[in-house]
Amino acid sequence: MKAYTKETQAAITPEIALDLLKEGNKRFVNNKKANRDLLEQVNDTKSGQFPFATILSCIDSRVSSELIFDQGIGDIFSARVAGNFVNEDILGSMEFACKLAGTKLVLVLGHTSCGAIKGACDDAQLGNLTALISKIKPAVEAVVAPADTSLRNSKNISFVNEVAVKNVYMTLENIRKDSEVLREMESHGELLILGGMYDINDGTVTFFE
Repeated sequence: MKAYTKETQAAITPEIALDLLKEGNKRFVNNKKANRDLLEQVNDTKSGQFPFATILSCIDSRVSSELIFDQGIGDIFSARVAGNFVNEDILGSMEFACKLAGTKLVLVLGHTSCGAIKGACDDAQLGNLTALISKIKPAVEAVVAPADTSLRNSKNISFVNEVAVKNVYMTLENIRKDSEVLREMESHGELLILGGMYDINDGTVTFFE
């Protein structure tokens, strides 16, 4: 499998980009990786990169976008932060990736049993982590059930996963609200912005379409 070129990237539509991620995750789950020479891709991309997608995911060691979507060198931009939320820096990175480098899709990828989400549910306090968690807490507050406070914590994995899903949707809203560049690209059909959830139990990704 060769690295993408300017020509092959240009031929990819946002819908094709989504299909490429779906196919890659299917290969990952079935343990049938594409045949690629990573060192050859290093050589192929030494003069430029032409990825087809930008993925914002959590720093969780189990959720490497390149692995779970079976992608190689130069295929995707991968932004990672605990809790997969956006701020000015991440939005700027996305704008570079999409407007200047040509990616056709932005995927916000949450995952089950997320430690950052658990921390937000428990209102954890620890150094700079406290400020990070404050950016996720709106998603905790937006999930109204269960009302019983004894069930609104990290011990309730069902609640944690509901908050993780809500956090993805709120991040998508923030992307569209705070990035005029990405919002315009989406409105013109140049870009697909969507969310998804990775299941750490079986490796599958569910896309929010």
